[in-house]
Formats: sequence, C-alpha cells, structure tokens
Amino acid sequence: MAKRQAQGRQRKVDPFTLEIIKEGLVAISDEMFVTMQRTSMSTIIYEVLDYAVGLTDAQGRLIVQGNGVAGFLGTLTFAVKSVLEKFPLIELAPGDILVTNDPYSGGGTHLSDVSLIMPIFYDGQIVAFAANKAHWTEVGGKDAGSWTTDATEVYQEGLQFPCIKLFERGEPLASLVDLIRANVRTPEMTIGDMHAQAASLRIADRRFRELCDKYGGEVVRAGIEHLLDYGEELTRTELRKLPAGIYEAEDWIDDDGIGNGPFEVRVKIIIRADTFVVDFTGTHAQVPGPINCTRTGLHSGVRTVFKALTDPAIPANDGCFRPLSVICPDRTIFTCERPAPVSTYWETMLYATDLVWRALA
Repeated sequence: MAKRQAQGRQRKVDPFTLEIIKEGLVAISDEMFVTMQRTSMSTIIYEVLDYAVGLTDAQGRLIVQGNGVAGFLGTLTFAVKSVLEKFPLIELAPGDILVTNDPYSGGGTHLSDVSLIMPIFYDGQIVAFAANKAHWTEVGGKDAGSWTTDATEVYQEGLQFPCIKLFERGEPLASLVDLIRANVRTPEMTIGDMHAQAASLRIADRRFRELCDKYGGEVVRAGIEHLLDYGEELTRTELRKLPAGIYEAEDWIDDDGIGNGPFEVRVKIIIRADTFVVDFTGTHAQVPGPINCTRTGLHSGVRTVFKALTDPAIPANDGCFRPLSVICPDRTIFTCERPAPVSTYWETMLYATDLVWRALA
C-alpha cells in the first residue's frame, strides 16, 4: 500500500507542466529527425527518409517517435528492449552507443535497417534511451546495395550486428568501424551515415537532460507515465467507436523470388470495446527465398493500420498500443527465424498490412 501511495504521489503533474513536457519530448524527436536528415550521406535517408528516431523510457517503452517511414512505427522499442535483455544497466556508461540489426531478436527487419541506441543518464542513472533506426545503403553481402531477390539464407545478405557496443564513453570503437569499412562497398557513405545517427542520438541526450534540468528528473519521469496512460486512454476511446466483431481474410503470395509458391496467408481480427486482436494463425511457414518477414516487421505493419483506425493524430507511444495484440506462431512467413533470408521482407510486411485492411473492408 505504501509503495502504491508513493507511486501515486510521484505521478502527480500539473496539466500545464505536463503539456510543456509533452511538447518538449516531441521537439526532441523532431530535432533528432532533422539532424539525421541534414547530416546523412545517403539519398535513401535524406531524400526517401528511410529512417526513424525516437525516445523510450528506461524500460524500453516508446515515449515519442519522430516522422519517418510508416514501416518503422513502433519498432524502436523492440531494439531498445534487446539492449536491456543483453546488457545489465551497470555495464552501460554515458556516451555509450549500441548497434543492432538482428532481424530475429534485435528489433530488426532486414540487415540494411541498422539501429543505434544510446542510454541517457541523469543524476547518475539511466532515465531514457535515444534510438535511431536507418537504412544503410551498404552492409555488405553478395549483391551491391545489400539488396537481393534470390538469397537463400541471411548470411548472404550482409553484416549482422548482434546488439554490441559501437561507441564507448563517446568514442567509436575503431576496430569495429574498421571491420564495417572493410566489408561494405561504399565505406565513406556507410560510416558517414553511422556518424549521422550518432549525432542525432547526442542531440537527444543533450535535450532530454536539459528538460530534466528545467523541470526535475522525477517530474519528467512522472510526466512520461501520464503521457503513456493518456495515449492509451485516447486510443481506447477511438477503439470503442469501431464495430465489435470478428473479421477474417486470406490471400496468396505468388512466389518467394526463387521459384517457390504460392503461399497462403490468413488473418482473424477480433474487435472488442477494449481490445483489438490480430491473429495470423494458419499462415504459411517461412520460405526458402528472401521475402520472409520478421516478427518486428509484422508488428510494425499491424501498428500502422491500428494507428490509422484509432487516431493517427495522437502522438505514437507505447500506451497507444496497449489495447493491441498481435498473434502469430513462430517460423511463419510473417515471423521467420534464423537463418531464413529477409532482404525483401517489406513485400510480405505489406501483404500483412493489406490483409488486415481486407478483413476490415
């Protein structure tokens, strides 16, 4: 009881301060986004905007996410949680930056989508994480651009980063940078994009600490809890406007790029007043060609539909997705496991998105 009362006291933030904190967090993600766009060396980033930036709390829950490709909606939290699963907090220090592109357990999609994550410290403890996920033009592999339509295993598709430190206390690990440089076809572009990502994370680190300096770390953390709960409340309000029921659809993916197919995909959606369940049970198993989607990609595809159905104007945070459940067995074409190739995963992710829309049509 005493613990709950203490939490209740901590969670009290006046509405004016709460609004300022909310806008401050949005401003941080916006500045991260612009920093990345202006400093990147790749057209796929500064023109196509194939990246995402944002903040999570110390538990890896998404607080705010900047603009970017819809296919990355909500994926940053999975990357941060992979850091928390691997590294005890005591092993992380100010200035550390971690890198992962693991499609199967690191919040990854395909190997070209590389996440950099930085812990943000205040008063000697981790209070948040800044994250940046961007498409590197080159990560090696058998084909130029690290994009292939005929890979049969992920080892043909490029470098794999299994959630490791890339910077320690603000300094890049020279041996790892040299390894990357030696394995990509456009080293200056790739390393330049890496530093652009790091710059956006440092901006977030600086601005978040400034926010804590101004309003106090405890107040900012309490405000974040309010914003997560408020995101959930607004989303549930919109969810109740949808007609309850069970909706189903099926479709066929023609081929996997190397001559196999077609493959059946299925979805069943259950809408209730307080939950939105999307179940892909019955979907075909993972396939030999590189069209396999990862569980992270599947969640992202479903989240884009869910956000559009509820209210796309509500800033995306973890609270918005609390009513959403995504169910799919392991080792399907939507939830592949190592060493299934994933180079063209987005084709299948879009099938999942279209399948949900078809069921609801």
